[in-house]
Amino acid sequence: MHKLAIIPARGGSKRIPRKNLKIFLGKPIIAYSIEVAVKSGLFDEVMVSTDDEEIAKIAIQYGAKVPFMRSSERSNDFATTYEVIEEVLLNYNKLGQTFNQACCIYPCAPFISVQSLKEASQKLTSFDTVFPVVKFGFPIQRALKKEESNKIAFLQPGFELYRSQDLDERYHDAGQFYWFNVDKALQNKSLLSANTGCVVLSEIEVQDIDNEIDWKLAELKYNLLNEIS
Repeated sequence: MHKLAIIPARGGSKRIPRKNLKIFLGKPIIAYSIEVAVKSGLFDEVMVSTDDEEIAKIAIQYGAKVPFMRSSERSNDFATTYEVIEEVLLNYNKLGQTFNQACCIYPCAPFISVQSLKEASQKLTSFDTVFPVVKFGFPIQRALKKEESNKIAFLQPGFELYRSQDLDERYHDAGQFYWFNVDKALQNKSLLSANTGCVVLSEIEVQDIDNEIDWKLAELKYNLLNEIS
């Protein structure tokens, strides 16, 4: 069973310039994803897919491989994660290397852990893909919509009188990684399928990082998480 970790990290970033190399508590944020992937011992190879020479240099410094650079067609704002992964797998095929399983690990995911990677890997025996999720902090069934007039109304009026504790829990993507069966992904042209599973993370283990405030919150959460553990 050959397993590959793919960390997609292009040079362009609109909301946080040079985001993948920005220093997060003492080291480039991409280093966290690389180091956890290597430390897990789950992968035959940990690679970074990038179009950026500086990112490639830092990736190698922290233990990843960069066997080839990403094409310009897969480095623009419109390239999907699947398209990037597909290009990586096809390039490895050209080098005579094939993999049964792969894990797409995002470069700005400092909360990723060896434990969650291993749990997902174990569950992959029953699913085509496994990825981490986190519970919504408030029941989405009671979500509100705002009109231009500032009038507020329930998005789903049927739940207006329900107590929060009586509603089913709902989850969203934690934005850290996707473990997947390579053949299934290439066949479906997608990292997700009808047979997709999950591992559930706590709120303290998850933080979207899309702007400078998110970045500061992530650093605070990371320090708090390490104090707790």
